[in-house]
Amino acid sequence: MLTIYFDNRQADPVLSPQVKAMVHQVVEAGLEVLGEEGDLEVSISYVDDEEIRQLNRDYRQVDKVTDVLSFPLFETYPGQPKQLGDIVINIKQCQRQAQEFGHSFERELTYLTAHSLLHLYGYDHIEEEDKAKMRPLEEEILRHYGKKGGSQV
Repeated sequence: MLTIYFDNRQADPVLSPQVKAMVHQVVEAGLEVLGEEGDLEVSISYVDDEEIRQLNRDYRQVDKVTDVLSFPLFETYPGQPKQLGDIVINIKQCQRQAQEFGHSFERELTYLTAHSLLHLYGYDHIEEEDKAKMRPLEEEILRHYGKKGGSQV
């Protein structure tokens, strides 16, 4: 069973029941693609430009706004769900990127959710070789999400 702890720390009211359900389905699809099973927990926080810039500066020593940050945890305690870690998504950047790429906010949010989940699992895209592994997995997660009944993104 998957439990997601949502935390909306920005002014835009994006945490409608539909958005939560969509994000939950994307994470489930990603975990299936990754072959992850069992009781799992992940937290997803929605923040603004200022907060993600501060987190990026404090934890990565990169003083700029970004779209997502992921903080892997992967802790297990007897009789408790595995804690995957924390995902932080910048809603303003998500909105800007959706507009820039010419698709919906929902499409960008599903992509960023899949993208940040892969970061929790150690995938990266800085080097071309790593990007070549990560990008197909992102698309596979989104296809799997669509096949499971998620809105076509």
